[in-house]
Amino acid sequence: MNSAPTPHPSIAANAAYRLLNPIPFGCFVAALIFDVVYARSGELLWNKSAAWLIAIGLLFAIIPRLINLVQIWGPSRRAALTSDKLDFWLNLLAIAAAIVNAFVHSRDAYAVVPAGVWLSACTVILLSIGNVVVSVRRTTARSQVYA
Repeated sequence: MNSAPTPHPSIAANAAYRLLNPIPFGCFVAALIFDVVYARSGELLWNKSAAWLIAIGLLFAIIPRLINLVQIWGPSRRAALTSDKLDFWLNLLAIAAAIVNAFVHSRDAYAVVPAGVWLSACTVILLSIGNVVVSVRRTTARSQVYA
């Protein structure tokens, strides 16, 4: 009996995903910090910097999500785990929150303060939960291998 080989994710796609995936998280965390500083100080520089960080984070979030989309939902996908699917959806929700946040940051001055901080926090929380889910899965998988 010949069974078809299970498809493996592309090494280049996996490398690009692992290289680019942390960049949006860093941008969104920095934007949250800048939003909080802007809410406390009122200095316009922090608001504009947060808006730029959100835009840069969104640009860098596109490629890892497309790679993840193909790896999890594509025709030659590997057996996707529930944690991978949950991470995908949490990241997608975080990107949607960041898009709304980018529109909020296009407002004038103090119109950004309450909504911008909450949307930045929501984005960071969703991304953090996704990262924790994947990390826990990897840790449990490694401990099962070594047991």
